[in-house]
Amino acid sequence: MAVNKDLIATTTNSAPWVFAAGGAVGVLGGMIGLGGAEFRLPLLIGVFGFAALSAVILNKAMSLVVVLVALPARFAAVPPSEVFGHWPVAVNLLAGSLLGAWAGASWVVRMRSATLYKVLAVLMVLMAAALVVTHATALGSLALPLVAQVACGVVAGFGIGVVAAIMGVASGELLIPTIVLLFAVDIKAAGSLSLLVSLPTMLVAFARYSRDGSFKVLGANLRFATTMISGSVAGALVGGALLGVVPDLLLIPALAMVLLVSAVKVARHG
Repeated sequence: MAVNKDLIATTTNSAPWVFAAGGAVGVLGGMIGLGGAEFRLPLLIGVFGFAALSAVILNKAMSLVVVLVALPARFAAVPPSEVFGHWPVAVNLLAGSLLGAWAGASWVVRMRSATLYKVLAVLMVLMAAALVVTHATALGSLALPLVAQVACGVVAGFGIGVVAAIMGVASGELLIPTIVLLFAVDIKAAGSLSLLVSLPTMLVAFARYSRDGSFKVLGANLRFATTMISGSVAGALVGGALLGVVPDLLLIPALAMVLLVSAVKVARHG
């Protein structure tokens, strides 16, 4: 896949704007305790003009770095011993998510561009719904028998791995409610545990993308990616400090609406 040289020149010469866009994504993610990659993807497509597959690969690379930065920060809030005490949950989900990530990335690189835009739009709607469910409702647990719990964990992990690979996201919106519902883990510990599942899942998808010619978009836009990552990390710190300042009753519907509007624009873009 050829890289648009004009696009590279535009993005590398607008570092302040790229940093600001990454910062806005980081603030949004930080205010709800997530990475914000779901908001970054439509920016990459609609504002910076990347094709769908290129945007997904760039988003995946940025999400990977953000998760690596976020994990130590989460350990400051939730002790590692408490998180690693739930290692069977992580293993259960990873049994499905690693396969799902490889499968999802394999499907994406073979998918027609017009189809991928529509798939991304549908998944943005799914993320908006998950955002509302996770933050606006009280999650309980399903209390399933062990065999059913393990089976559901593998199936759910596979689906989450597919979504994470297709969108280039960490999928915290999906992982956290899954961990709470299936395994009755406290939501704070579930947030840290989701990062432990996300990291290897994203690495598998990243490895699959690296085998495709489209992966060269990352090297061609390395300065762009580095600048946006820096903005995202800085924004996440600001967003974390603002956590709770804006009531969830206002914040969550507004962010869900952002995703819904972005879904419509991405679908039309296709």
